[in-house]
Amino acid sequence: MVLIGVLLIMIGFILKLNSAVVVTISALVTGIIAGIPVIDIITQFGEAFTTNRYMSILIITLPVIGLLEKNGLQQQAARIVRKIKSITVGRVLTMYLLIRELGAALGLNSLGGHPQTVRPLIAPMAEGAAEAKYGKLPEKEQQEIRAQAAAADNIGLFFGEDIFVAVGAILLMTGFFKQNNIPADPIAMALWGIPTAIFAFIVHAIRLRIFDKKLNHRFRNSEKQEIETPIRKEHQL
Repeated sequence: MVLIGVLLIMIGFILKLNSAVVVTISALVTGIIAGIPVIDIITQFGEAFTTNRYMSILIITLPVIGLLEKNGLQQQAARIVRKIKSITVGRVLTMYLLIRELGAALGLNSLGGHPQTVRPLIAPMAEGAAEAKYGKLPEKEQQEIRAQAAAADNIGLFFGEDIFVAVGAILLMTGFFKQNNIPADPIAMALWGIPTAIFAFIVHAIRLRIFDKKLNHRFRNSEKQEIETPIRKEHQL
């Protein structure tokens, strides 16, 4: 019967109800069924909020980012990149991949991220690089560039954070090994993440280079078709 809380969460998500309300109600119901007094359940809610109150700082960044976007942050980022003639989508994202991976390796996971960095800065910069070279982008190419920007962030964070000795994954493995009386050095585990991070960077940098070539090939073919279409019509006349 205690697991009825899980069922309530599933039903609430299926009905697309407010997530916070659904989780709170399911927690209350689970606690009551388990025989925990309501006052103790509310006390645990308060203690959890107090312990993790620093997480609410992330909420403050959302309106700040919204104001910056409203006042032209994306447009300004794209405008700056358009002035650099040699820049390409792949080069912009490769530079961000390097910065993201190095930052994660130093424990600076908040240095990047989809809402605070990719959406307002990196994606518009990559789109600006493409527009400077190819002109106005179709919707399909815009979405592909945004997806590549998000992927660069994910890959840089995923492989970079494994180099940081205090990351959760390394601490979890260290604790597991110690519980089973297996000697484990967290620093050694972190160092073994360096070759993997370097290899991941090289592989994804190559993928971004290939993406640049695909864009070149795609837009060259479209330009060629635009030029050939009037010529064919003249021949037909």
